[in-house]
Amino acid sequence: MSRARFQTFDDPSHREGATRIAALREAMRRAGIDGLVVPRADEHQSEYVPVNAERLAWLTGFTGSAGTAVVLADEAALVVDGRYTLQAPAQVDTTILTPVQLAETSVEAWIGEHLKQGAVLGYDPWLHTAEGVAKLEKAAAKAGARIAPVSENPVDAVWADRPAAPAGAVVVHPLELAGESVEAKLRRIREALGRGGCDALVISDPHNLAWAFNLRGGDVAHTPLALGYAIVPRTGRAALYLTSPAIDPGLREALSPSVDIAGRADFDTALAALAAGASRIRLDSATGASALATLVEQAGGLVDPGPDPITLMKAVKNAGEIAGSRAAHHRDGIAVTRFLAWLSWEAPGGRLTEIAAVEALEDFRGETGLLRDISFPTISGSGPNGAIVHYRVTRDTDRTVGEGELFLVDSGAQYADGTTDITRTVAIGTPTKEMRDRFTRVLKGHVAIARATFPKGTTGAQIDSFARAPLWQAGLDFDHGTGHGVGAFLSVHEGPQRIAKTGTTALSPGMILSNEPGYYRAGAYGIRIENLVLVEERTIPGGERPMLGFETLTLAPYDAGLIDPSLLDEAEIAWIDSYHALVRDALSADLDGETRAWLEAATQPLQASGRRA
Repeated sequence: MSRARFQTFDDPSHREGATRIAALREAMRRAGIDGLVVPRADEHQSEYVPVNAERLAWLTGFTGSAGTAVVLADEAALVVDGRYTLQAPAQVDTTILTPVQLAETSVEAWIGEHLKQGAVLGYDPWLHTAEGVAKLEKAAAKAGARIAPVSENPVDAVWADRPAAPAGAVVVHPLELAGESVEAKLRRIREALGRGGCDALVISDPHNLAWAFNLRGGDVAHTPLALGYAIVPRTGRAALYLTSPAIDPGLREALSPSVDIAGRADFDTALAALAAGASRIRLDSATGASALATLVEQAGGLVDPGPDPITLMKAVKNAGEIAGSRAAHHRDGIAVTRFLAWLSWEAPGGRLTEIAAVEALEDFRGETGLLRDISFPTISGSGPNGAIVHYRVTRDTDRTVGEGELFLVDSGAQYADGTTDITRTVAIGTPTKEMRDRFTRVLKGHVAIARATFPKGTTGAQIDSFARAPLWQAGLDFDHGTGHGVGAFLSVHEGPQRIAKTGTTALSPGMILSNEPGYYRAGAYGIRIENLVLVEERTIPGGERPMLGFETLTLAPYDAGLIDPSLLDEAEIAWIDSYHALVRDALSADLDGETRAWLEAATQPLQASGRRA
């Protein structure tokens, strides 16, 4: 099989943290600051950042998708969440940078405890929201210190080989896939501005930019984003300010009736002019950089920090997007099922490696002829590597998929009609009793979410415990959310909806989320089971309130050899059997004979297996 086109296996981490942090401290001294906050962020506050904004990775060697370093004159910390408990200490030089768990100590708490009285803590106002800056200010004040914005990021001053800003092609996302015209979307946005009493909206989130203007770009790896900003006034023409000059003429033509297009360099001046003549400008406090809020206020405008209305509009998929997602998941299910069958034949030989599995899976997806990209670097973790929640295989860490081990593969694809994300954990050889117990408990939680029926207005936080309860009963848990939102040929992580302890957004019909509980035994194995689900209305005979539930979109079998039916009740077994029948019926006609026979065997009913204890 060919090498992967969309994923590389070079180790992006490094062990130069001591040298680079020393250089940063010298730059801090020249800038007149005693400390610097270095978040993994760009000026759009996105989880997915371009290569020239990977300041945290360059400085520390940590390559996770979330984290914040605080560098002081004589100490430094890296604050990460539970997904990176194992990864962070393995990637950074812990003699000069202390990994800190967010669940135990927040960035602000660490600053309050370690910043010296009278010190000046620097921050880049383009990498923090106004809300975030207020938290930093409060933390510094607690220590008897103060914060100060920097005009040039000190990391950039010492990053000699910093990559150039991206300039990917910006193209039209066709109406038949977008499901709604730009004009209709702008009408809805303006109606929301009217209800909020705002004169204009500043769009700083590139995901919202892509959705509102039916465009896709190539500025960020694996996520089809075009970096830039937009201004949507309540009356008059909207304006796009794009970073990349590579704008397809078809996009200019499609947008010309209602939207002006300019370069990113023109945005600050345009925003200042708008602020000088408008009384109230909506700038989302969750995604709008502090620098933008300052610019508006200094020009005489009033910042309304409410949510960008596009975020929720984008989360609720329309009929065209839902149809596209179903088609993408059917296509992806064929590729993943072919991969799982291939894996069952290749792995027992003892020669299969994690990298070879990544390459094979990408090949199967590529053979659909419609693969645009992977939606994130594939997590291919055998044995102990599977316990690293966001493990990314490199040539240095690549290991053979061994007999008696579990193999966790978390992957996704970008197709023009939809974004996918799926995790399957399989046993290579005979699993232990403990492995089957843990897998079945995770599966029980996964099934509980899939089967859930709940009233309209229910939040993700209210159902998160459904996925954890079977693990809690054994004194176990997992340190990540149960589910995240997913876009339509956009980001594989999309808000505001999520199934997590912090998921405060009500779930609405049309939202797509992941359903992915897990269990991780450090140094031994990891288990995660993930499908994508669509929130839908449910009719309950005799019911008195509007109810919702989930349609499972993902199509691929679970590893029946890891299931202990004695831990399942009849309803759980019935759901698993029904799901496997759905997978078999949906995919069989599109598989070759050998893979079809494998799927037939892999989806035999548990009810008829004789394994019910």
